[in-house]
Amino acid sequence: MEQNSKTKINRVKKDISNPKSFTAPDELRQQLMETMKSLYSDEDIEMVSRAYDMAFEAHKDQKRKSGEPYIIHPICVAIILAELELDRETIIAGLLHDVVEDTDVTYEDVVREFGVEVAQLVDGVTKLGQLSYSKDKIEVQAENLRKMFLAMAKDIRVILIKLADRLHNMRTMQFMKPEKQKEKSRETMDIYAPIAHRLGISKIKVELDDLSLRYLKPDVYKELEHSLDSQKVRREAYIKEIVDEVSGHIERSGIKAEIDGRVKHFFSIYKKMVNQNKTLDQIYDLFAVRIKVDTVKDCYAALGVIHEMYKPIPGRFKDYIAMPKQNMYQSLHTTLIGPEGHPFEIQIRTFEMHRIAEYGIAAHWKYKEKSSSVGVNKEEEKLSWLREILEWQQDMDDNKEFLSLLKTNLDLFAEQVYCFTPNGDVKSLANGSTPIDFAYSIHSAVGNTMVGARVNGRQVPFEYHLQNGDRVEVITSQNSKGPSRDWLNIVKSTQAKSKINQWFKTQFKEENIVKGKEMLEKYCRGKRIELSSYLKPEYIKKVQLKYGFKDWESVCAAVGHGGLKEGQVVNKLAEEFNKEQKQKITDEQVLEAAEHVRERRPEEKQKGGIVVKGVDDVAVRFSKCCNPVPGDEIVGFVTRGRGVSIHRTDCVNLLSMSETDRSRLIEAEWQEGSEGSGQTYTTEISIYANNRKGMLADVSKVFLELDIDILTMNVSNSKKGRATLSMSFDINGVAQLNQVIARIRNIEGVVDIESKVG
Repeated sequence: MEQNSKTKINRVKKDISNPKSFTAPDELRQQLMETMKSLYSDEDIEMVSRAYDMAFEAHKDQKRKSGEPYIIHPICVAIILAELELDRETIIAGLLHDVVEDTDVTYEDVVREFGVEVAQLVDGVTKLGQLSYSKDKIEVQAENLRKMFLAMAKDIRVILIKLADRLHNMRTMQFMKPEKQKEKSRETMDIYAPIAHRLGISKIKVELDDLSLRYLKPDVYKELEHSLDSQKVRREAYIKEIVDEVSGHIERSGIKAEIDGRVKHFFSIYKKMVNQNKTLDQIYDLFAVRIKVDTVKDCYAALGVIHEMYKPIPGRFKDYIAMPKQNMYQSLHTTLIGPEGHPFEIQIRTFEMHRIAEYGIAAHWKYKEKSSSVGVNKEEEKLSWLREILEWQQDMDDNKEFLSLLKTNLDLFAEQVYCFTPNGDVKSLANGSTPIDFAYSIHSAVGNTMVGARVNGRQVPFEYHLQNGDRVEVITSQNSKGPSRDWLNIVKSTQAKSKINQWFKTQFKEENIVKGKEMLEKYCRGKRIELSSYLKPEYIKKVQLKYGFKDWESVCAAVGHGGLKEGQVVNKLAEEFNKEQKQKITDEQVLEAAEHVRERRPEEKQKGGIVVKGVDDVAVRFSKCCNPVPGDEIVGFVTRGRGVSIHRTDCVNLLSMSETDRSRLIEAEWQEGSEGSGQTYTTEISIYANNRKGMLADVSKVFLELDIDILTMNVSNSKKGRATLSMSFDINGVAQLNQVIARIRNIEGVVDIESKVG
């Protein structure tokens, strides 16, 4: 049979171009301009070209982990956004998405050159600044995601840029350390791929899935790749045979269509293997044939032709045209028995449905001027899940709970069931949902006053699992006492769980606060702990920060309703209390001793070659903030509980000291002959240099030649090629320190050296 000219066979469809690593920036710039040429105006292209020039100049001294110029990354992000046919502001923001965070370019610079709209997009993509690294990674990740969802609510293009950014980073993940590969891949699979799915952008979602699998399950990925490649010729011949047959029948029926066959992507195959507990050899529907036609009428006509040709498998037909998915995906899916008895899937859709399936919400901007009010409503529907997330994240203090619920809410493998209200409206719910989930999907007030439900006119228990086509009637009563805690174990959706939890928190907050305080007191009595001594504001603040609560009452309420264990709270309070109790001597004792000795003798020699005037029998220590050494001008400071600390007179901490604290300063000087006494003192310096091979070896050589032991060394590199070496070591005085500094200054590439001053 002669093959229809509109028929295609694709082993792997390259939806979005993927430039090779180490492609020259000029070549990538040319590709970006070529991509835009047929779709964008000359004015758009000129503005994007100016944005490229700004990004190139800002990143010119920076390198990626691969060693490539950093500008490669923003250009590749912009190419992805251009191929998604997004507006010029989004492409410009893609080029500039790292300049405010990683270079000297400011938010105001972006506003001046490209306007507030672009600057706000760049700001929305920028990661959280000044993160507290005392928090664990889950806390940090949750805070970043909270910011991202808030930015998405203001402008959904923020997440489109973020998805393009993540896609290119995943494509170049081979240059990262294995632990970073797994960490980023897990986050991509849990958060970013599901978001791409929810936005309907299969182009990005499919590739993110496969790249995540490559690093999370490298053995599985390689085995799949090898198995599919080894059977490539036989499988493609089989696909071609089916495509040719389908094309002939469709053409003879007078339906204009474009038909192609493709092997399903790796992650989809892997999920089938896991869910069905089968090996690759036992899975036959590894590929799908796609038929694209002009109208919805043609979709159903083509379905009739296909079902006449092949035997359909019962229960495997899905009509997503009449019942679109939550992300507004539309298509007819049917699984059939092929020529050799092997099942295969056919998807039938219009060209417009295909564009929406590929580009999802990204299709909105390029065509928004053509959109009808119906189109706008569809886009609003597509973002209903985002509004849902924003609603319950505002009510949630616990970051870990937020992250857990977010992953559940974004779960793209949850099958959907479609039910009807008594008025005939369709509600899409996760498979396994109950009448309670249905009630809360209508409104929280309906769920909170629910006392029963009828399905298809028959009374059903709360645990009943809704089926496709069920007509559900929720029975409510104003005399209802509210939801039961047992419902939390019954409901399926994150939305319902969140609203039930919120009802209990709001309804019984005062009661939970009282109960929580009683539980804490009871716990402390059992441990023979005096709780009142632990309830200092500074201790309480540490508890709030650790567990993500805004005030002490919220902590007590969480203990009261079981969200937090009393032992967790008390242990953190005890930890902070014990830190403060480690002091060896009180302020009053030190000041009293100083006053007493001033009357008896003018000065006293102390350990370490220090003479502290007017103080006897008090501990003396060298401060870590400025590390004084013999030869430095020094002063003593009566510390809180640790005797007298010795500082350099130019120490930053002394210069910024309040008048109250200055009253604690006390005269001190080096004992005569301290510098040559044989005693050593720890000091610290920072070396700033242009990074080059052998720099570390040259610095180490200076210390080797001077017979000085290095205690600690930390090295960091900036994207601009500047290296910072921070090191501590023991010396006998300032003269030896000056000798070290003079020798290091002569090393090639050293720009500056600073001695620690606090």
